[in-house]
Amino acid sequence: MLIRTEAPADILAVDALLKTVFDTDAEADLVMKLRENGHRSLSLVACNDDGEVVGYLLFSPVTVDGNDDNWQGLAPMAVRPDYQRQGVGLALLEEAKSILAELGYPVVVVLGHSDYYPKSGFVRASKHGLQCAWPVPDEAFMVLELVPGTLACRQGKVAYSPEFSA
Repeated sequence: MLIRTEAPADILAVDALLKTVFDTDAEADLVMKLRENGHRSLSLVACNDDGEVVGYLLFSPVTVDGNDDNWQGLAPMAVRPDYQRQGVGLALLEEAKSILAELGYPVVVVLGHSDYYPKSGFVRASKHGLQCAWPVPDEAFMVLELVPGTLACRQGKVAYSPEFSA
């Protein structure tokens, strides 16, 4: 399994993957809009031994009470069904955590499955005084601190890039 930064040649494969994994085209459309508007901070692909894209994740900027502190939101993340439950998603997350920290992104938030993301270190955001801008279940909105001490400096409402509200 090779994990690398998404390249322009991956766009169609990523689009097909997202349309396969999710029930609607919303995630695929979101990724296209984030790319087009320059709101993609980092995106990684996981490729099998044949070079096929079998996993993907994307990070984009978020703000807390309107403040831009280089925090990132993870969305979407997808693994091809025949590669799920094999550690592909967790491997993508581990690689991303390392890269994001090196790039100076101190915190990541995610709105997702509360039984999955804690495996990679995410905790309920509400424990750190953070709320999602949308009405979501408390256990589904999580945060991961990449630079120790960062979460002690900021509390409030987390807002994603405008493309998420479209």
